[in-house]
Amino acid sequence: MKTLFKILLFAIILQSCQEKVEMSSISSVNWEKRSIEPLEKDSLTKGSTYLSVYSQIYSQTDQTTHDLTATVSMHNTNKTDTIYINKAEYFDTDGKSIRTYFDKTIFVAPMATVQIIIDEHDREGGTGANFIFEWMIEPGSNDPLFEAVMISTSGQQGLSFTTQGKRLN
Repeated sequence: MKTLFKILLFAIILQSCQEKVEMSSISSVNWEKRSIEPLEKDSLTKGSTYLSVYSQIYSQTDQTTHDLTATVSMHNTNKTDTIYINKAEYFDTDGKSIRTYFDKTIFVAPMATVQIIIDEHDREGGTGANFIFEWMIEPGSNDPLFEAVMISTSGQQGLSFTTQGKRLN
């Protein structure tokens, strides 16, 4: 009985120590819960924003790269108005569209933030990846704020930096 207990305990400890690597770079956000019916777009101000995001950066030479995890945040800086995001399209270094994160308009409630995570093991974007966001706001509202935080840790070394979006029109 003691031997069986020891084997079971060892198996549980071994299982809990195994690192689970999830390759998906699509955040666990349920876009369907955030989607809304098509809006009367004539009453809203439209805009688009460019955001640079790095899934890799060079180190020492152009032959050595570090993989990064990127957290892309879509902030609503309005205290009372909802913002609407029609599209979040992810492009690689060469400008090729990798994926679009949702195919319906989503809403971001006042003062809320919605995030997209680019997994550290997702190298598709490369060293010059970026997003284009298409959005709508109530006239007179603040523009949404788009930011990315890139991070990598290895041993005792850590690396992190941020980027902010630039309005295109």
